[in-house]
Amino acid sequence: MSKEIFYVTTPIYYVNDVPHLGHAYTTVATDFVARYRRSQGREVFFLTGTDEHGQKILRTAEAAGLSPKEWTDQIVPRWTEVWAALDISNDDFIRTTEARHEGPVQKFMQDLYDRGEIYLGRYEGLYCVGCEQFKQPDELVDGRCPLHGTVPDAVEEENYFFRLSNYADRLIELWETVPSSVLPETRRNEVLGKVRGGLDDLSISRVSFDWGVPIPWDDKHVIYVWIDALQNYITAVGYGSDEARFERIWPADIHFVGKDILWFHTVIWPAMLMALELPLPKTVFAHGYLQVGGEKMSKSTLTGISPHDLIDAFGSDGYRYYFMRDISFGGDGDFSWEAMVARYNSDLANDFGNLASRVLNMISRYLDGSVPRVPEEAEMTLPEQSMIDVQQGTFAAIEKAMDDIAPHDALKAAWAFVRRANSYVEEVAPWKLAKDDAERRRLEVVLYQLADALRLMSLMLFPIMPKAAEKLWSRLGLEGRVEDRILPEEGRWGLLPEGNKVTIGDPLFPRIETEA
Repeated sequence: MSKEIFYVTTPIYYVNDVPHLGHAYTTVATDFVARYRRSQGREVFFLTGTDEHGQKILRTAEAAGLSPKEWTDQIVPRWTEVWAALDISNDDFIRTTEARHEGPVQKFMQDLYDRGEIYLGRYEGLYCVGCEQFKQPDELVDGRCPLHGTVPDAVEEENYFFRLSNYADRLIELWETVPSSVLPETRRNEVLGKVRGGLDDLSISRVSFDWGVPIPWDDKHVIYVWIDALQNYITAVGYGSDEARFERIWPADIHFVGKDILWFHTVIWPAMLMALELPLPKTVFAHGYLQVGGEKMSKSTLTGISPHDLIDAFGSDGYRYYFMRDISFGGDGDFSWEAMVARYNSDLANDFGNLASRVLNMISRYLDGSVPRVPEEAEMTLPEQSMIDVQQGTFAAIEKAMDDIAPHDALKAAWAFVRRANSYVEEVAPWKLAKDDAERRRLEVVLYQLADALRLMSLMLFPIMPKAAEKLWSRLGLEGRVEDRILPEEGRWGLLPEGNKVTIGDPLFPRIETEA
């Protein structure tokens, strides 16, 4: 495993409103990957944050009777509190109104200008404030933005332009020679098809309002919000302020984004980096929409369900598990309360939570709550060896799935081990062994095997359900935190210490009754 820093990002979220499930979907996925890489012993830098400039923020603030800065200052905590409630382990949180961002953004733009990559021109076209994006007529449906349902504004103004048209061939070459630069393949094919038709130069400034980062050589203009926002990925790691840190962390290993912002991250962002001869992000992964009733979750269409509504019912672990397990990452996915209850009860309450309760109860009842002696190889029978084989295969499958950026497949693989442990309980029937003194040692072998399986499950499931994993770790009498353990070193059988005192505790995942 590489010792280089693993740098992973969410998009920075536009704070015209509070977060909904769609934002949390991206953030939980990014956190799952970040925690998994840390569990492998990697040094990880995980960045998220907020995008706070642009005309939409200005209009939202004005409607609320506030200045744009007052608006962003009072709404950003609504975002950070959701990430805290979901146990998001980001290493940094950047706001685009911070000096550490705005100054380096101006340096970036000045460098582009000095290289002749930016020129002054005029723009006339249609602008969707909701998208903060110019629209071509063929992108509209009945004259309206398909995402926001609004009629774009007709705009004509003097703007500065970036020579994006110069980079079509280089972008195509990148995608064809490094397919992993844009994933999934369907998204790469999408941008390939568009760019093969040619690129227009990009308007990168605005003069009709002043809520943004000023153009350094012409302060009548502010930088187009998307150009400003994309640079958060480099300003947060030292671009323009700490070059040694920047060189140590950049480039990003993965930018996680929704497919609606694919163009900005796979065309505009790498083209600007190419223009300044800066390293490119290794992978942009654009997942599908999270839908309710077949419609994209959105603040503007009032389908933006708050994560808090579900955390209260399912807990942060149940929330995190459902969205990463039930939806194939990369494609669109539908959320429903009924599906979430069914997945929670089946996988978490029945399979995992019930297994933990049964094993801890049997150790407490039959062995006075003490972990028995580690089994000798000669004491291991075919059922025990089958458990070991399944666990080893599961851990290998999880590693492959996470390398493939397929968190749903990683959790499918994890449940092969959970279910094998459940079937092992039924197969060896410890309650029957407990009735026969002659089977005492066999009972100890079986319960050790099950207790150590729980230890391994704590390690395996920590990246997706950190609270439950830490609780189970503690109930097994283990010291320290799962968070500090390294899978390659501790993901082996027989490492649960003899004599540990176990505790039962409340159910890890209390069953949710459908009527509730």
